[in-house]
Amino acid sequence: MSITTRDIPALGRNVGAIGLGCMGISWAYTGADTSSDTAGAHILAHALASGIDFFDTSDAYAAGHNERVVGRALAGTNAVIATKAGLIGNADGGAPVLSRNGTPEHLTRACDASLRNLGVDTIDLYYLHRVDDQVPIEDSWGALSELVAAGKVRALGLSEVTVEQARVAHSIHPVSAVQSELSLWTRNALGQGTTHDGEPVGNIVEWTGENDAVFVPFSPLGRGFLTGSLDTSALPATDMRLALPRFSGAAAEQNRSIVEVVSAVASRHDSTRAAVALAWVLAQGPHVIPIPGTTNIEHFDSNLAALELQLTAEDLTVLDGAPAAVGTRY
Repeated sequence: MSITTRDIPALGRNVGAIGLGCMGISWAYTGADTSSDTAGAHILAHALASGIDFFDTSDAYAAGHNERVVGRALAGTNAVIATKAGLIGNADGGAPVLSRNGTPEHLTRACDASLRNLGVDTIDLYYLHRVDDQVPIEDSWGALSELVAAGKVRALGLSEVTVEQARVAHSIHPVSAVQSELSLWTRNALGQGTTHDGEPVGNIVEWTGENDAVFVPFSPLGRGFLTGSLDTSALPATDMRLALPRFSGAAAEQNRSIVEVVSAVASRHDSTRAAVALAWVLAQGPHVIPIPGTTNIEHFDSNLAALELQLTAEDLTVLDGAPAAVGTRY
């Protein structure tokens, strides 16, 4: 199937303008087990058949299990696989737990493990998953650049960084992508907030566009909240959203006002809230490639409808004016 594409300059190729975030296949929203493997294989196969060819995983998601599921499903295809290092995640058995390790030694070992997990000789796009505040970014990024020189990685990216951190890294080796949260209820990457560490982000979306890098928004649907159909009472105890302030109590009730704005625009276009929320993200620049995640084929198809939705200037003004989210991200 042919779909709208966007360019990844560092890889010299186009990919579908919407990718697939694979974390939820076996971590954070569900467990790493046989059932998640089956559901993951189904959604990955459906994504490929739908023309999607940009997939995002990490060694932190279920301690490498997620990479193995993705690697098996995409073996022998021409898909672009992005993975990450610098965060260490628990294998399973409870809510997600993460710790940082950006030492050169760890990143080098992690790359070799990811190559094995994915079953590839070279990683297309390799992110520093988080900056480790105990390790100078110059050291972490320098180690990753050596992986490019060794032929183990094609291009490098950063995740959840400030403009200043991106500039420092870019002076050592080109930053080909930045992945951060961006949605109608999280606009930090547009210069309207701080990182998880409390540092002012700056307009990292603009910076990537000016430096031949792509911007890859994760959670572009607000972890499902912006679809208006999320029932938090039905979530399993291991689902990370149960611990997030925006999803609970009075904050969740107040945040429904954002969904109401999305609903109004969706009604005008006879579209879905998911398509509208994603279309707004896509409208932030031609170098923006969001990676919504799902294991539900119906939800996946609804997300792809964003590629056919043309928001008007009035729509964008209305959406830009949606209320700010109540509650912190984490």
